[in-house]
Amino acid sequence: MLTSLSHVSIIVPDLDAAARRLRETYGLVVGEPRINAEQGVRLVYVDLGNAKIELMEPSRPDSPIAKFLERNPKGGIHHFSLGVDDMAATAAALSGQGVRILGDGSPRYNVAGERIAFIHPADFLQALVELEEHKP
Repeated sequence: MLTSLSHVSIIVPDLDAAARRLRETYGLVVGEPRINAEQGVRLVYVDLGNAKIELMEPSRPDSPIAKFLERNPKGGIHHFSLGVDDMAATAAALSGQGVRILGDGSPRYNVAGERIAFIHPADFLQALVELEEHKP
C-alpha cells in the first residue's frame, strides 16, 4: 500500500533565498521553480536520490501555505509524502480502517501530474501526510 518516502515539504517565506542557502551551504542541487496554481504555491525540489526535499512558498495570499506562514513566520516542516502505487485502492483501504482522507473526494494532482491526497494529521501521529501516486 505505502511504497516509499517521496519527499519532506518545508514551507519557507522566501523560496529563492532558501534555495540559495541549500546550494551554497550544503552543496545541494535545487531544481527549477514551478507553480501549482491549484494549491497556490511556488516550489522547487531537491532530489536526494531516494527522496526529495520540497521547498514551498505561497503564490497567492489565500493559499493554505500563506496561512501556515502566518502562524510560523520563519517557515518549517509542513508535511511528508509517501508514495503509493494505486491512490484509489490505498484511499479506500485506509478509509476502511477509519483513516480520514482530506478534501471532497475529487482527484487532486501535484505539479508532476501525479495524483495526491492528504491524510488527516490526527490519523497519522499528528503529522500531515501526503499520499502521492507513483505508477510502477
